[in-house]
Formats: sequence, C-alpha cells, structure tokens
Amino acid sequence: MLARAARLVLPAVWLGLIVGISLIEAPLKFQAPGVTVPLGLGIGRLVFAAMNVAEAALAVLLVTAAFASRAPRAERILSLVLTAVLAVKALAIRPMMHATTDAVIAGESEGGSGLHYLYIAADGLLIVGLVALLWLAVRSLLGRAVAAGAGAERSRGS
Repeated sequence: MLARAARLVLPAVWLGLIVGISLIEAPLKFQAPGVTVPLGLGIGRLVFAAMNVAEAALAVLLVTAAFASRAPRAERILSLVLTAVLAVKALAIRPMMHATTDAVIAGESEGGSGLHYLYIAADGLLIVGLVALLWLAVRSLLGRAVAAGAGAERSRGS
C-alpha cells in the first residue's frame, strides 16, 4: 500500500521541486536587487547541488516503489529512464558547467554557455516524464480501485 501511494506522491514532489527551483527560483534570483551574476551563479551552484541530491533520493525511492508495488511495465521503465536523465544532468552536464561558472565568478568571463540549455532540456525531459509517470500511476491505481469496487459490489449482490 505504501509503495503504491509513493508512486503518486514521489513524482508529484519531484515535479514540484523542479518547477519551484528551475522555473521559478533560478530566473528570479537574478532580478533581486543587489544580486550580481557571479553572486547568483554561486547561489545557484549551492541550490542546484542540493536539488540534485534531493532528486537522487526521490529517484531511488520512486524506482523502489515502482518495482516493490509491481507497477505496470511502462511505469517501471519510465522511472528508470527518468533516473538516467537525472544522472546525466547531475553527473555530466552540471560538472561541465562548472568551468564556465568558475570563470564568471572569478570575473574572467561574461558567461554564456550552451551547457545551460542542455541542463534546461534535461529538466524539460524530467517535467514531461514526471507528468507522464503521474498520469500512468493515476490510471493504474484508479483502475485497481474501480476493479476492487466492482468486485465488492458483486460480492454484496450475491
């Protein structure tokens, strides 16, 4: 029962984390009075490092819940794909961005890097995938609830 509930809660929390940090906090911090680009990048590094740790925990729990609750194959595969996208984002793209942000923070560069677009694209894939995973989980869990309700109704009718 807990693993089935986790199939709904975990992707919703992960989705909320991405929307809150990547789509709201990240762009807004640069509009705050007194926040320079180097300061914003330094803050962003800390925030995104912490976010990636939280995402990794959510991904592990999500994959565990999908397999423990015997989720449909599509849910299990999608949870693994989302975990792989996260791994690429956190372990490959973000570290590559460090050279660019190091140069900006040190005042050696104006910034601008295509790597940020890769990170945004990875977050976009995660958002679409998490919405799809939520849809699959709701469909699967509602189907079970409807089937259980119908079975209970037939039992009472006998």
